[in-house]
Amino acid sequence: MHAFAQRHPIFWAYLYFCYFSAAIQILLYSTGMAGSNGLRDALLMSVIWLIPVLLLPRYIKPITAVIGSALWLASLVSLGYWLIYGQEFSQSAIFIIFESNPAEGSEFIQSYLRWWHVLVFATYSAIPLILWCLMPTTLSLAPKWRSSYAVVFSLMVGWPFLSTLVLQKNVTQANRHLMSRLEPTAPWNLIVSYRRYLEQLANMKSLLADNHKLPLLENFEIDTNTMPETVVLVIGESTNRQRMSLYGYPRATTPQLDAMRDELTVFNDVVTTRPYTIEALQQALSFADSKHPEAFFTQPTLINMMKQAGYDITWITNQQTQTKRNTMLTTLSQMADHQVYLNNNRKQNGSLYDGNVVEPFVKTLAQSTSKKFIVVHLLGTHRQYHYRYPAAFKKFVDNDHVPSWVGTSNLDEYNSYDNSILYNDHVVVTLINSLRTHNDKALLVYFSDHGEEVYDYEEKLFCGRNEGAPSPAMYTVPFITWASPEWKNGSQGTQWGRYANQPFSSADFMHTLPHMIGISFAGLDPTRSLVSDTFIKRERWIGSPSEPQKLVDYDDFINSQMVFSQKTIAPVKSLTYRKNQPSTVNPKAAF
Repeated sequence: MHAFAQRHPIFWAYLYFCYFSAAIQILLYSTGMAGSNGLRDALLMSVIWLIPVLLLPRYIKPITAVIGSALWLASLVSLGYWLIYGQEFSQSAIFIIFESNPAEGSEFIQSYLRWWHVLVFATYSAIPLILWCLMPTTLSLAPKWRSSYAVVFSLMVGWPFLSTLVLQKNVTQANRHLMSRLEPTAPWNLIVSYRRYLEQLANMKSLLADNHKLPLLENFEIDTNTMPETVVLVIGESTNRQRMSLYGYPRATTPQLDAMRDELTVFNDVVTTRPYTIEALQQALSFADSKHPEAFFTQPTLINMMKQAGYDITWITNQQTQTKRNTMLTTLSQMADHQVYLNNNRKQNGSLYDGNVVEPFVKTLAQSTSKKFIVVHLLGTHRQYHYRYPAAFKKFVDNDHVPSWVGTSNLDEYNSYDNSILYNDHVVVTLINSLRTHNDKALLVYFSDHGEEVYDYEEKLFCGRNEGAPSPAMYTVPFITWASPEWKNGSQGTQWGRYANQPFSSADFMHTLPHMIGISFAGLDPTRSLVSDTFIKRERWIGSPSEPQKLVDYDDFINSQMVFSQKTIAPVKSLTYRKNQPSTVNPKAAF
């Protein structure tokens, strides 16, 4: 090994530097917690540390010692975080660290530190020490070759910046692209994460400051006889109701919800406004809608309303916490009294099962607060679907009850989506059953932020969401309620079934929830409430509010598209399904 290091000094130095980043990425990839992009970037961007070696060839040992020490310390943070959480260290982790106090930090160390972690750290640290001991003392390479290598490595590292700058003519975007490629590489994992944390914290503080200036809702009244003690809002992700057996899909993708259908109110004609999480929830959780998007910033949100009603609010999320895209949701969560952030991955291409929300949900239910409002935000059926469910829920593996046009190349993804819905069914029912055992006056509402098209239509084989080429699968979402017997007896919840077919947009949820639980205030419009006798059918706008001239009424869109002519519940019109063969799943293996 010593001879090899002497013959290939540049490659040996590269192995040494690359180890501190690639080892963590290999662990993340091998455990399914991240895709291959992080490993790719770690391998490519580690060449940056070869440049000082090439420029100062006589000082290889001290240069590699100094740089290696910094990389080692930075990588220990990532390794420790992976040992404890099984996740990649990111700006979300920094957010949580800085939101914790010293007492919580001490309690955390006592709870999670294990004796064998020391052995892992020692073994991990011994490998680069051996590599460094075998490092050549000098680099005997002609100056022109050293210069050439330095230029090549500089271009490799700077290419994300240069290519973005040339294509987009935007320095900010170019710099952001470079930082995203450097982030999996030590010590940039700490530097970039901290920088992004500061950016998002500043944005969040600005939004929170503006929200705190908003006046309370006027003429605010609550009906203490109607109001439940516990209200739970479960927000799903990327779930198209047309793929749920609860809504008529021939595959048994929601067997547990199906079994308790008599306890549920299942609303059959609910659509979302946007096929994207942030934009859809910005309207669903505030008075904003497609015609008045600014209302999210100028009027109280759902969280403000529930706090004004005296609820102690807990926000539990399995979505990413601190990203540029998720600032709005993190801001909403910070309006709550308590936050539980479970997903600190940089990207969604890793396994982090929604079953993780159950434990903090049960703990929250056990608290002695008289009135609780709990928001549970699931990762749901977000692409890539095979990351969303454990092996025990891999039920759909063949082409039984699959549309005839879904070929072999798309079958795995089609089946994975159905499997993710199967697991989502299990998680939602587990939350309902946990709430049931609490034995208080309780209401649970579940809907998805938006749907997802996964080869649902023969005329165009497409998977994903595209607002520019909309389809019903992107907008048709499940909307169900469950009420405890203790609350049903004194409320109108038992009568909601008569409203099950009302055409509703999730943009009007802000008018529906208060009507459900006995809250009234100036500005509440019962004609926009899904469970109101005075409900009025309105246009259900889809499209971007930034282009108001392109907003389309969902029903007009459906009527104008022959391929999407079915407006009601699943299954999708004209599906040709193959025969069914029963299979089983073990719910006990879920968590």
